Amino acid sequence: MPSGRFALGAALVCVPLVLALFGPLFAGEPGPRATSFTLGDGRWLGTDFVGRDVWRQVLFGGRPVVVVALAATTLAYLVALPVGLISALTHRTWLEEVLMRPLDVLLAVPSLLMILLVASVFSPGAAGLALLVALVNIPDAARIVRAAAADVASRPAVEALRMQGESWWRIAVGHVGRSILRPLAADAGVRLTGVLYLVATAAFLGIGVAPDAADWAVMVDRNRTGLFVQPWAVVVPALLIVTLTMGCNLLFDALLGTRRDGVRRDIRVRDLVKEPRP
Repeated sequence: MPSGRFALGAALVCVPLVLALFGPLFAGEPGPRATSFTLGDGRWLGTDFVGRDVWRQVLFGGRPVVVVALAATTLAYLVALPVGLISALTHRTWLEEVLMRPLDVLLAVPSLLMILLVASVFSPGAAGLALLVALVNIPDAARIVRAAAADVASRPAVEALRMQGESWWRIAVGHVGRSILRPLAADAGVRLTGVLYLVATAAFLGIGVAPDAADWAVMVDRNRTGLFVQPWAVVVPALLIVTLTMGCNLLFDALLGTRRDGVRRDIRVRDLVKEPRP
């Protein structure tokens, strides 16, 4: 049931999201460092590779991952939406070629390879990593927007709006944009998951973050040498990343299912109304 998926998705997202947004407020002052990869001594998740409290690192480590992923996804759609809508609605072939062909070149380069190439020349911080991840996601998102919008733009209703003299903005946003919300919502759920994994992978490779930064992905990388000695330093941040991505997918899936069921109910009600009374 969509309601069950929504509740499960909300529960899964809630824990890592609350830790990411509000964790630093409750982290407190750093205590003295202890021996690496040990348990006890008031540290209920033990210590990391340099003797820091793992729980305190977990409280600080979620915000970079979540903020960068959300910023990258938002930036990607801010570019992809106008590009895709203009390409689908324009009658000028040259304009469509100018907008879409450069994106095809970017699409030919693997996302992680593009990030590694840029990172080998520049040293991006958190903002630079968000821009890079957004850049590699724009081609896919723009093509999906264009495909969905082109199907709607070919309908007689859009041509009727043009003949009535409606503005391009009203047609693109008011009619076509509203008609492609469902495929865009589905893509947003999958894309946010991919962006989260890409941001975590980049941080795992040391791109955009310091080698000892309080970051869930960095914690997985730097503490993996002590996995069998003190597993919580790796297991907890890894589970938080996986939980966040699974929860996002379940939430978007539940929202789409709820809307689909609502549409089906509306159709059944209209059919009953149209049936002649005996």
